[in-house]
Amino acid sequence: MTTTPETTTALLSARALHVAFPGRGGAPTARAVDGVDLDIGTGEIVALVGESGCGKTTLARALLGLVRPTAGRVTFDAQPLTYSARALKAYRKRVQLVLQDPSGSLNPRHTVYDAVAEGLRIHGYGGDERAAVAGALARAGLRPPERFFLRYPHELSGGQRQRVVIAGALVLEPELLVADEPVASLDASVRGEILALLLRLRTELGLSALVVTHDLGLAWNIADRVAVMYLGRIVETGPVEQVLTAPRHPYTQALLSVLPDAPGTPVVLTGEPPDPSRIPSGCRFHARCQILTSGEAERAGVAEACRGRDPEVLSGGGTAQVACHWARARDER
Repeated sequence: MTTTPETTTALLSARALHVAFPGRGGAPTARAVDGVDLDIGTGEIVALVGESGCGKTTLARALLGLVRPTAGRVTFDAQPLTYSARALKAYRKRVQLVLQDPSGSLNPRHTVYDAVAEGLRIHGYGGDERAAVAGALARAGLRPPERFFLRYPHELSGGQRQRVVIAGALVLEPELLVADEPVASLDASVRGEILALLLRLRTELGLSALVVTHDLGLAWNIADRVAVMYLGRIVETGPVEQVLTAPRHPYTQALLSVLPDAPGTPVVLTGEPPDPSRIPSGCRFHARCQILTSGEAERAGVAEACRGRDPEVLSGGGTAQVACHWARARDER
């Protein structure tokens, strides 16, 4: 990787971020994001990793301004995000979303040209629209771009459709991309090409990116830094090589243990992640934690803390951090 967290300045920051959704009919409030600090540096790629339902997509939407936080704040380029229509329109020109399903992102009745030009028209672009669309398609790897202008989404392969979606984001010359499972719907043969494209865009354009994924292998291949999320909170973060070669949180260890070629015995977690409207006391992972059930936490003298004391929220910076009583007890030995 060409960038390290230590050499970047924060472009996008979240501090004490909470997003809660009121329950229906008197049901408890669901705390989808429950206290998150996160920085994304200039030119940095951060992977946000976790199981389905852990809150990572809600966090991404809050960072984009698509969901208004219940508490906390988002800042971009050192300025707090405000939620007026004008401010959000200006913000979304600088921060663009790339969704996982290109077929759902593209209007089947619109040509490739119209799909890419849509953002320019929304933002009142005053330059040469045709040149801007051609340039974005070329940067996304669709060359010669004019060959694709009049094609429709159904005439393209899955990888080409995802490149059109990326071109539609690039045409506005954003500073940050938020990519939600950007290769999940693609064939394995195409995934590497799209990941290589994202890395090339970072190198050539200085783009920052937040990549939301459940795939730790993807994080390894693309990210400078990884943030592992569980039940609304980041439980481990740090440089990708450090976290994925020497994970400290039992949840991260479990996720890594089931990857192909992972050493040792896979850790099979019992049960489903708890309901975000009923977050347990203590460490939110303790009901499924293999360290607690094996007795290791008891031997380390932290079992009571695991069940009764909530670990502190991790800071948003690039240093390696873990929200785990057992891991911290080991560090202190």
